[in-house]
Amino acid sequence: MTTLPELNSCDSATFVERLRGIYEHSPWIPERAAAQRPFASVTALKLALQAVVSAATLDEQLGLIRAHPELAGKAAVAGQLTAESTSEQAKSGLHLCSAEEFAALHQLNADYNAKFGFPFILAVKGPTGQGLTRQAVIAAFSRRLKNRRADEIAECIRQIKRIAEIRLNDLLAVQLEFGPAIMQWSETLAAWSDDEDGLTCAYMTPAHRQTAAQLLDWMREAGMDAHIDAVGNVVGVYRSAAPDAKTLMTGSHYDTVRNGGKYDGRLGILLPIAIVRHLHQRGEQLPFNLEVVGFAEEEGVRFKSTFLGSTAITGHFDLSLLDQTDADGISMRDALLAAGHDVARIPAIARNPADLLGFVEVHIEQGPVLLERDLPLGVVTAIAGSSRYLVELTGLASHAGTTPMHMRKDAAAAAAEIVLLVEQRCAHTASLVGTVGQLQVPGGSVNVIPGACKLSLDIRAADDAVRQAAVKDVLDGIAAICSRRQIEFNLQQIVDASAAPCAPRLMEQFGDAIERADVPRFDLLSGAGHDAMAMAAITDVAMLFTRCGNGGISHNPLETMTADDADIAARVLLDFLRAFKV
Repeated sequence: MTTLPELNSCDSATFVERLRGIYEHSPWIPERAAAQRPFASVTALKLALQAVVSAATLDEQLGLIRAHPELAGKAAVAGQLTAESTSEQAKSGLHLCSAEEFAALHQLNADYNAKFGFPFILAVKGPTGQGLTRQAVIAAFSRRLKNRRADEIAECIRQIKRIAEIRLNDLLAVQLEFGPAIMQWSETLAAWSDDEDGLTCAYMTPAHRQTAAQLLDWMREAGMDAHIDAVGNVVGVYRSAAPDAKTLMTGSHYDTVRNGGKYDGRLGILLPIAIVRHLHQRGEQLPFNLEVVGFAEEEGVRFKSTFLGSTAITGHFDLSLLDQTDADGISMRDALLAAGHDVARIPAIARNPADLLGFVEVHIEQGPVLLERDLPLGVVTAIAGSSRYLVELTGLASHAGTTPMHMRKDAAAAAAEIVLLVEQRCAHTASLVGTVGQLQVPGGSVNVIPGACKLSLDIRAADDAVRQAAVKDVLDGIAAICSRRQIEFNLQQIVDASAAPCAPRLMEQFGDAIERADVPRFDLLSGAGHDAMAMAAITDVAMLFTRCGNGGISHNPLETMTADDADIAARVLLDFLRAFKV
């Protein structure tokens, strides 16, 4: 077995030879990294090798890509793959393809090479290292065929780095302490959904309640005192032996968007549960209470009201929301009562700020910034403020064939103009984004001019003044568009969340822990809203972002991360807790 001390102490030629199989037929990569020895950790070695690839010329990167074999291609059939490639393709069962699967891969290889001029690269051992299914491989192949060439070169290089990471783990017999459990728990929770064909976990549905029950079990098994509170938050406390100990809180939400991903929110619950389990097994206590909260609701899917779990914790829960109804006419109050919750106890959930040391949240980035920088982790500087509205437009439904264009009161045409207005207003200011994510023509028909249209509006920025100025301009623009088109409109504001800066003292401690893990510190803004925004009302907050794969996509079944990134995030949070300074 090769060890890191051996790699650090051997001569350069031996170093290159030991790492020959890590990057396919490309000894120049370890050759260039050798001068940076000694490496303080396997993480430092991985990042050094990745940096060599990133700094290479385009021709060198293309050569590296072309050094890799096709999946289930001629070399595989002829038994001419390297030992590493043979093992990887076998892990996904590519040697067991049916005739139809083999034909599909053969055609995809041909189409891909014709379009891009290099072979398709995919880390077929996948996010966990246990192997993707053949169906998942074919689906990724088909999806990426639609990419532009420059984007696909970048994605191939990222996949090669992931392949190398897995190979290096195997070479050095790396055992991940936390990542595999976090990934497996995520898969377990993803099996419970409101929908059969995707992951949807809305507030107080059977899937939501089953998820809460499982989190409760895991918290208790990890060594926490745990319960589910009156709003559905799953709360676990790992108690300190210190008398009058204060509490550091962490956690995230366990509800999802419709057809969402497995890690959004849930990573921030599962990861600290894994840490507490580790501490408990060692008999190690912290000088403060560590409270892990699985917030019951953050996404606003069922009742159009976000942050229900965290606003209850902060004492800002709006009890009038209990009368809001879902699409089936069920009130939030009735949904809670049906789940066995006592709504009268919701105000008692509120925490006393004097008892708290802060709130920290681990979350996938939900964007591509860390991915593009080859960094597993980042420190969040602030969470963008958000303004959200539901807009109802009312025109006049009339015959599509007989109503002249200049006489129409077309609600959908007004909506289309509003969509473009939002795009144009938000396109040229740093950190400002605007989205129309819902667009409906109720009862629409192919031969009827739309008499009504419903749309959503979401405007976010790190600077509240920038956001508010954009909101004013967009709302003024909606009024002008509707006046010109003779459309009536109604606006309902559903979110008005101020930007939440992270506490410098907590950011610094996260940054120090990241650097102690041999990862460069990198700070970035969160464009997405998080429970930490609500928690900022009662205590200092900070966030640790983890890298998100598949181009940074989130709120989507393609949302992904790796066991290695989950593991290093857990190690950094554990170090942060052990070194925590008030």
